[in-house]
Formats: sequence, C-alpha cells, structure tokens
Amino acid sequence: MPDLSFPTFITTHPHTILVEIHEAKGSTPREAGTFMLVADNAIWGTIGGGQFEYMAIDNARAMLSGGGEAVMDIPLGPEIGQCCGGHTRLAFQPLTPELAEALERRLRDEEDDRPAVTLFGSGHVGQSLARALTPLPFAVTVIETRAEALEDLPAETEKHLTAMPEAFVEKIPAGGAAIILTHDHALDFLIAQKALARTDLAYVGMIGSRTKRATFANWLRREGGGGDMLPRLVLPIGGTTVRDKRPAVIAALVAAELLETYAARQAQTSKRQIPTA
Repeated sequence: MPDLSFPTFITTHPHTILVEIHEAKGSTPREAGTFMLVADNAIWGTIGGGQFEYMAIDNARAMLSGGGEAVMDIPLGPEIGQCCGGHTRLAFQPLTPELAEALERRLRDEEDDRPAVTLFGSGHVGQSLARALTPLPFAVTVIETRAEALEDLPAETEKHLTAMPEAFVEKIPAGGAAIILTHDHALDFLIAQKALARTDLAYVGMIGSRTKRATFANWLRREGGGGDMLPRLVLPIGGTTVRDKRPAVIAALVAAELLETYAARQAQTSKRQIPTA
C-alpha cells in the first residue's frame, strides 16, 4: 500500500487503534510520544520497527477484535530478539475524532517548527540536496535565477525565481540555514557575505574547495567583512573526509551535517532549560 497522509489514512480507515510510546527508558528505537496507527489491514507511521513493533501491531489488532490490552510493558532485550537494552511502555486506545484532531494539530505544529533551509542555486548538487532533504524534518526553499533549474524539484519545496537571490537572505527565519551553491562564484560570495552578516542563522555553507575558501576570505577582507564572519562559514560543505564529488553523495553528507547541527542546537537548548540546584 502506498504511503498515505495522516488525514487520508484516518478517513479511509475509520476503525483504528492509536499506539503511542508512553514511556521510554534507556536505549530505545524511538522516544516517548512517538505514535503509529494500526488498522485491520494497514498501518501509518512507526514506533521503531523490530519485534516490539510487531507485538504492538498484534495487540492493536486484537483490540480491534474486542481483545488486547490497553498497556504493554516491553523490555527490549534478548527475550524478544532485540538488543537495544532499554524499556518501553506502550499505550493503546481507539482513535476517536477528538484524538485524531489533536494528533493532526500536533503534526501541523511539528511541521511549522521545522528549521528553514534555503538553497541558493539548483544545479546538480542543489537538485540532489533538495531531494535528500525533502523526507527530513526541514522546510526547504530553493532560490534560483534560472527558470529551468526549478522545474524538477520535489513538490514539497518552496521555489522562488529572482534576478537578485541575495535579497532573499534577509527572509530566512532566525535559526535557519543558508546553503550557497549557485553557478556563479561572485554571486556565491555576495550571498555568503549577507548571510554571515546575520548572527542568528544556525548554518551558513558554501559549495567549493579550500582554494575557494581562501579566495572568499581575500574577497571578504577587500569588502570590509568582519573577522568573525569567516569562522562561521562551512566551506566546503559536507566535510573533507569523503572525497566523492558526485552530487548525491555531497547531498547526503550535507544532509547529515545539517542534522548534526540542529541536534547540537537542540541539545544545547535542552541543557539551558534544565534547572540547576
């Protein structure tokens, strides 16, 4: 069965059980709050896969038939063929219209909270990166000066055709990311200068090499750029460990770089929120 959106699934499967990870301790595949929906012949979402998810599906379908249990405590150890070592408590309940509305609202809120990633340029790497980021928790916007370069992007991406892409830098939401991969080095430098002038962006990256970084550094000095700008520029994007320059490989490396960047920011935010004695 093809993947269905949440609203489509609950419309086409009115008799559904909500399975939610109520508690997660130690090493577990997914965190507390993760949920999935189980119908007689279909599921939506995942709570992490493996044997414990099969157990959850079986219990949910037993509930649909009048049996099953409302709560399951499952240790993720060798007794069920898993080696996570953690422990999960699962909660099961029939999906009511009120529950469905609350879950849909939660999914919308999560979508609205996605970091904004703006790609300046949609050449081979830009196209690959847009495709790589689409299934990840990012809101992707692509800025281009060439109409044809916007044609084959994923439908989920926001697209803008403009003669002045640098003007879009100021429209990136705070905490967002700017990734610069145009077909013009001079334009790359101009966009990077404007992006680095903002101190509220989580990530500013540019495609290129160490030589390009040195060239940009000289250009920035001539333009009067602050000395604190260059250290905040990721160039080359994707790191230097993997030397494969195929667009899909670069895209995968940059996607991982973004995920690491935002995970670190989230961890830092959580650390600040923990009260100290």
